[in-house]
Amino acid sequence: MGVPKVSFNSWSEAFRRPFGAVKTGSSIYFSIKVANIDVIEVDLMIQRDGEQAQVRQMAPSSEKEDMYYVKLTTESPTRLYFYHFRIIYQEDLHERIIYYGKSEDNYGGEGRLVSDLSQIEQYQITCFNKLDPAPDWYVNGVIYHIFIDRFSNGERNHRVLNPKKNTFIYATEEDLPYYIRDKNGDIVRWDFYGGNLSGIINKLHDLKLLGVTILYLSPIFEASSNHKYDTANYRRIDPMFGDRKTFDKLINKARRYGIHIILDGVFNHVGADSIYFNRFGTYGNTGAYKDQSSPYRDWFTFHGDQDHYDCWWNISDLPTVNKEKESYRKFIYDAEDSVVDTWSASGIGGWRLDVADELSDDFIAGIRKSINRHEEKDDHKVLIGEVWEDASNKIAYGKRRHYLEGGMLHGVMNYPFRTLIIELINGKINARQAVRAGLTLKSNYPSDTLFANMNNIGTHDTERILTVLDNDEKKLQLAIWLLMVLPGVPCVYYGDEAGLTGGKDPDNRRFYPWGRENRKIVTIFHEAIQARRTDENLQTGDFYPFSIGALFGCLRLRSTENYTVFLMNPTMDSVDLDINQFIDETCGNLIRGCLQSVLPATKQLNAQAFQILKSNE
Repeated sequence: MGVPKVSFNSWSEAFRRPFGAVKTGSSIYFSIKVANIDVIEVDLMIQRDGEQAQVRQMAPSSEKEDMYYVKLTTESPTRLYFYHFRIIYQEDLHERIIYYGKSEDNYGGEGRLVSDLSQIEQYQITCFNKLDPAPDWYVNGVIYHIFIDRFSNGERNHRVLNPKKNTFIYATEEDLPYYIRDKNGDIVRWDFYGGNLSGIINKLHDLKLLGVTILYLSPIFEASSNHKYDTANYRRIDPMFGDRKTFDKLINKARRYGIHIILDGVFNHVGADSIYFNRFGTYGNTGAYKDQSSPYRDWFTFHGDQDHYDCWWNISDLPTVNKEKESYRKFIYDAEDSVVDTWSASGIGGWRLDVADELSDDFIAGIRKSINRHEEKDDHKVLIGEVWEDASNKIAYGKRRHYLEGGMLHGVMNYPFRTLIIELINGKINARQAVRAGLTLKSNYPSDTLFANMNNIGTHDTERILTVLDNDEKKLQLAIWLLMVLPGVPCVYYGDEAGLTGGKDPDNRRFYPWGRENRKIVTIFHEAIQARRTDENLQTGDFYPFSIGALFGCLRLRSTENYTVFLMNPTMDSVDLDINQFIDETCGNLIRGCLQSVLPATKQLNAQAFQILKSNE
């Protein structure tokens, strides 16, 4: 006897099956190999979220030496489970205990032994209530995210519709965005370029040619700002964008092009300058700020006087709404003429919920029920949430979120994949670390969620992808292709395909450079989008990331006869690759077999280059 040798891998069905998230009531089989010590007992320490850990003693295998196993059946209601292993053994006549949990990087897969329980990182099991796939038109599509004021002006001579008071309009569409702030840092003059719904209608043909099938629009409702996340009236389209007639025309013409529209739902807060709050008197003497008898008064929480109230991130311009108030819920989703019902009935494809973590699970479930009321037989709607972290285990305001367990969100904005893409290409992580990050997300998310997540490499809240990649177009090409081949629905931020650059807000919200596009980058986006649109493996094929030395790859597989392999070299050096030399060390049998069928035994992959290979070629 000597140093304990323990083997476990949460991603290998030799140790834990089935892989990944499971439906409540399912059985999970655990195995662990413990060798080189005098074992007294091996235990699975399983903790249902919010409860104390339970001890499940593991039985020695009668068939495999040094293997121990146990079966767990998950229970209702749906919750996460967390687990690690405890190993009790005898050494020099003394009873000793060691523990096995996740590795120090907090990813799944192979873990590590520790002797101090306080150092343990537990593995996760995600349980969901029911299968909840997003509609096919969404899962198989490509999204284009439009910041409306900055995309296209459809008026003759680019006349700006209905300019707002005490704002400024840029002299040309090539001007760089700039905020005018007061001494406290608050914006005192909003800036506008004049993009509108007519402009989007005029560009639908171009978007169709690019390969876009879904438009995700920044908020369309009346508001003081250019971004419209400070809603003034949920029932009125902002006059600078157009009117209901123009909106209906957009919906109808987009449908003729095979394009669905997703609206941005901002239901956590409203604008201080709104019909509901009315701090500045724009709407007369009505509203919660002006009138204590206002029907909207109890939507808001005041502290002592009118000027102290709950607001989002302490931004006084964005008073937070009390989402627990029945009148507000009826107004937003729980009545026939509610906001969600009204606009869902207009023919949109669904909603993206702003700051979903600020909305309770039952509030989101209520929105989903409202949306479902307007589904047609062959045209279901989608609901996506803004979450920046791994949404499977998110805790917000001290509460675990359950919005991916069925009947709430179909998916979330996949910022973790954005981080993976950028850090891999910029050399912040290596290929093996990228694989571990990808597999952890795959194992934590229900498979329906993984395919429905809105993947991005840039949004209105981030720096432009070309700027993040130091204006390196070879790096950008890798990022674009990763966006298209990773599981989830790719979302292109307007202007990225034209080569727009820009730092943090507001610089990332420049006007689209019509007539001045970088045609090389446009072509790269078009080719990558077409690959995604025409390859079912890239849309819904199972996802197996892998690394071979410095190379990162992923296998997208619908069957062992139908698969696509993506292989990329994120480094600055060309790599001479001997498949037979590296394959056994880095890849499982499935990946090894697929690679050997589509790659020669030896080849070279150039620096900052990629290759995409298919089983049928």
